[in-house]
Amino acid sequence: MIVSSVASILVYISGWLSGQPELHLEGPSVVSPPQLQFELRHLHAVSADPSPRIVFADVQRHELQSSPSFLVDTTGTTKFSYDINTRSTKVQKPSSFEAYSNARMRSLRFRESEPVIWQDDETPGPDVENRLTLLELAKMTNNAYVDPDDPQWYDIGNWTSSYPFGWEPDADGFRGHVFATPDNSTVVISIKGTSAGLFGRGGPTAAKDKLNDNLLFSCCCARVDWTWTTVCNCYGGGWKCDNTCVQNALIEESLFYPIGTNLFNNITYMYPNSNIWVIGHSLGGALASLVGVTFGLPVVTFESPGERMAATRLHLPLPPSTHHVTHVYHTADPIPMGTCNGVLSSCALGGYAMESRCHLGKSIIYDTVSDAAWAVDVRTHGIVTIIERLLSDPWPPSEEAGRQVPVPAPENDCVECYSWEFEN
Repeated sequence: MIVSSVASILVYISGWLSGQPELHLEGPSVVSPPQLQFELRHLHAVSADPSPRIVFADVQRHELQSSPSFLVDTTGTTKFSYDINTRSTKVQKPSSFEAYSNARMRSLRFRESEPVIWQDDETPGPDVENRLTLLELAKMTNNAYVDPDDPQWYDIGNWTSSYPFGWEPDADGFRGHVFATPDNSTVVISIKGTSAGLFGRGGPTAAKDKLNDNLLFSCCCARVDWTWTTVCNCYGGGWKCDNTCVQNALIEESLFYPIGTNLFNNITYMYPNSNIWVIGHSLGGALASLVGVTFGLPVVTFESPGERMAATRLHLPLPPSTHHVTHVYHTADPIPMGTCNGVLSSCALGGYAMESRCHLGKSIIYDTVSDAAWAVDVRTHGIVTIIERLLSDPWPPSEEAGRQVPVPAPENDCVECYSWEFEN
């Protein structure tokens, strides 16, 4: 039986309000933020043969129960769910994906602007100022790299059902998991980041991951010095780069952004009445942000390279506000800081030109260099470091300020690729 959208919303809101405890503060009582319980439903991936397509694999509860990686609570009961704190999140969505695509193509082909009608909406999103919420979302981003029965899988409790995508033996591209609440009211798409030995993981997706990294996050087609093989022929000598050429290369050769938009359309077909969040780590976080600003979705990323330049080069029409996108990273990781560049950098030695640094939305930045004496090291980029060393325990500087995490703030006056001269 199909329930109307209005009825679904009313049922959803009543479910939040019923039985929620109150926090007794000075003055009137305040209802605590609603919590959502999630379960793993699907794994998702892209199959390359005979043509690229998104495929899903269901994850069964009995498979998860037999997984040795799932934790057992103090009563000896296997956990299948976990609570995620939410908060009301303002988003701006295009009137239709068709209108959005038309505006984007007009900008790309004719360098002309076509107005996009943005619709204001308010939706339950993750409480990004709650440390435990960020911790659980970080675990979900880690799980996008592994199968549910892999020992590196983190227990995430209430998120016991997931659809994996991109996990066929021969799949070499876009991967991740889809999580959902038991009532399907909220769905989370978790997108896998770069798989490479440099960042702690290898695998069949490494080559396409590197191609996307070098297309999306380099100033000019991964031109680091004369010894490099660039990923597009846009270098003009000296510090000059053909800007139109770079933009066309991203449109024609970048594999992952259009796959992400197709994935979202598939998920909305499967869950037509659900709120959808997107999360990811590293490259997966940047892709999550690009998909999130395309469709107006709450987004949380971890250690993501700056994606603002990629959004511009892809000619994505941006809403008046992108504050529904939250980036979480720390100052000892040179990749989101935009300092993992130059011929002697760790990234360059691995064949990566990670030169972007400006992020959309707001950023929660942990100053691990000044406040925790971490050394700047690309090995701190991994999501496990974020889970076990950054989010598992309270952050003292935030606690001293009466907060759980650093203040989310937009990256104003951010400049990148300032040495380059871009010409059309």
